Amino acid sequence: MELQFLGTGAGQPAKMRNVSSLVLKLLDEINEIWMFDCGEGTQRQILETAIKPRKIKKIFITHLHGDHIFGLPGFLSSRAFQANDEQTAIDIYGPVGIKSYVTASLKTAKTRLPYRLHFHELGEKSLGKIMETEKFTVYAEKLDHSIFCVGYRVMQKDLEGSLDAEALKAAGVPFGPLFGKVKQGQDIVLEDGRKIVASDYISAPKKGKVITILGDTRKTNASVRLGLGADVLVHESTYGKGDEKLAKAHGHSTNMQAADVAKEAFAKRLLLNHISARFLARDCRKLEADAKTIFKNTHLVKDFEEVTV
Repeated sequence: MELQFLGTGAGQPAKMRNVSSLVLKLLDEINEIWMFDCGEGTQRQILETAIKPRKIKKIFITHLHGDHIFGLPGFLSSRAFQANDEQTAIDIYGPVGIKSYVTASLKTAKTRLPYRLHFHELGEKSLGKIMETEKFTVYAEKLDHSIFCVGYRVMQKDLEGSLDAEALKAAGVPFGPLFGKVKQGQDIVLEDGRKIVASDYISAPKKGKVITILGDTRKTNASVRLGLGADVLVHESTYGKGDEKLAKAHGHSTNMQAADVAKEAFAKRLLLNHISARFLARDCRKLEADAKTIFKNTHLVKDFEEVTV
């Protein structure tokens, strides 16, 4: 499971940072990639990576500001040109209005897609658990931005314990149906009368990962709830230390406020994202260093960076 950042800038493209987009790679888990936001130029960024657009099966939009959605119609259109690949449907989650934006854009450009789009629009009364599969559950909650904006909490369900095949073999269990019974948690009795207790050969269930990806927001309790105990918390850092009034006026957070959220949520790692174009490399190092005084395990991400969860 990996996060890859396609755009880490705020508001407008900069030389070293494109506007908002990231993907959660779940290739080993379910052979899918999930995209979060799709700012202008996202499909161009994808060309610099190993990401295959046909693997992107779900898209989660945090809010309808242009730097988070202007790349979506173009990406969907270009994905249709992959004639040699299987054309699979995409689920799009986002605030009310995302459907009309996408369909109007494609209709105006007379674009016909060879795959289906399934829209799941989110409003004040449709938050909470928005999706559940055999292996993952996704929650959404309203944040505090200048327009309706949500954050997402992706929870991997606990993984089953693994069978210690070597220990089972050493105990004299012949490979075959008996192995299968033990793997299913059934105790067995061997021909010599010995009892094999399944739990002795199966490791404890492994706790699933939690990834929290927030949209643009002021510091809010909703961010803490979404990030509670998260293995990775992706939080915007449009402004820096001392810019609290400016951040509040524009519906954003500072690096210090993001660090406060991570600390209050008992998150394991904080990734600072959505960086203002006014911050140069030296400034970014200071943003990260300042945030670390509150939450030590903080990292400010760059475009194309991959983070293993």
